[in-house]
Amino acid sequence: MIFDKDVEIRGPEEQRWTDEALYRKQIEYLFARSAFYRRKLATAGFRDAKSVGGLENIHNLPFTVKDELRKSQAEYPPFGDFLAADPGDLMRIYSTSGTTGVPLFIALTPRDMEVWATNTARSYTAGGFRRGQRLVVTFNAGPFVAGAIYFGFDKIGATIAPVGTGNTERLVKGIQVLGGTGVSCTPSYAIYLIDWCRERGIDTRSLGLKNFITAGEPGGGDPGIRERVEKAFGCTLREAMGTGDISTSIWGECEHEGGMHFSARDNTYAELIDPDSGQPVPWENGAQGEIVYTALKREAMPVLRMRSRDHVVVNMERCRCGRSAPRIRCIGRTDDMLIVRGVNFFPSAVRSVLSEFRPMVTENFRIQPKKKGVSQEPPLPVVVELHESVTTALTDLADKIKVAIRQNLLVSTDVRFVRYGTLPREEYKSKLVDYSDAAP
Repeated sequence: MIFDKDVEIRGPEEQRWTDEALYRKQIEYLFARSAFYRRKLATAGFRDAKSVGGLENIHNLPFTVKDELRKSQAEYPPFGDFLAADPGDLMRIYSTSGTTGVPLFIALTPRDMEVWATNTARSYTAGGFRRGQRLVVTFNAGPFVAGAIYFGFDKIGATIAPVGTGNTERLVKGIQVLGGTGVSCTPSYAIYLIDWCRERGIDTRSLGLKNFITAGEPGGGDPGIRERVEKAFGCTLREAMGTGDISTSIWGECEHEGGMHFSARDNTYAELIDPDSGQPVPWENGAQGEIVYTALKREAMPVLRMRSRDHVVVNMERCRCGRSAPRIRCIGRTDDMLIVRGVNFFPSAVRSVLSEFRPMVTENFRIQPKKKGVSQEPPLPVVVELHESVTTALTDLADKIKVAIRQNLLVSTDVRFVRYGTLPREEYKSKLVDYSDAAP
């Protein structure tokens, strides 16, 4: 099923024409309404919308990064000078989690909310949620951006039981008593739920779930995680992805898998760049790079060439579902990335390697760097949790995992094991890098 068929199956030439018109109009809006972007573009040598030109020149414009937006809000509280709408027209004010210590406020007008809801409805319809289906959702309704996802579910016409994080017993009761058949959560929580049910003697298949759609962190597309969740619950698992600066959901995976479809057409323009040089990377099958987003219809807080820090692999093969937009699989985030002797290492990629060694080990692991910072020297310490049936650490197993990581991820590691249950289970996002014992 396709939510917006006319948009989602549109050919690339017509889409380019549509994007071009929307982009030029949004640039005019930025010059008229955004002091932040007037200043930023003037500093880069662009005095007006005409000098910026069209999409063929977008790579000449400066990037926007989140620290700039935080600085703007610190200097011009509470919303910063990139607020481009009348404060009286704002409908919602969300905030980021403030992992750096300074949360970012994200304001939305009614039109902005409609755009976000449409993007979400498209991506989650692709993932299998349907009108009338009862969904149990673990994303908190506020104050964080993830709460806006409920408006997209309303647009689909689903029946929602909001649970939020931190109350797994209520989640399971909601499924059992209310007859919930769909769950939206992070991949980490999906794995956590399997263990939680097993420890309490609950048959996961007895819950009657039809589908999980995971978001919030990489991992939903990991074959090991997908196989375990689908086998445990007798359901399907698909993934979606968004970013708070652009939309709750921008990408969504359909029943044919192969990556997440771009679901924000007409609302957002997406570029692919080399994360080191910043240069454009063509949207070609197998290409890798970082996604950069430009809002095409944003009123309150439009962003231009916003770096997402999401690193992806592109699938440009035509999908049998009929959607014509590119598909991607996220392989990691710059926030988590380590550089080990010049090699970019994404901790989330270790999950795929460990899946080859089940059932001897679980999906639970931690990277424990010897020093703080992105740059690390090999071997990189990796702590892996043994399966509950394994009580003795096996030297040959550690050696095999080291070889597999080296072959697949090009990094030398020092693998050690801990007993089952030693590493904490995360009810939201997994913290894969642990600097608690790292030297300054």
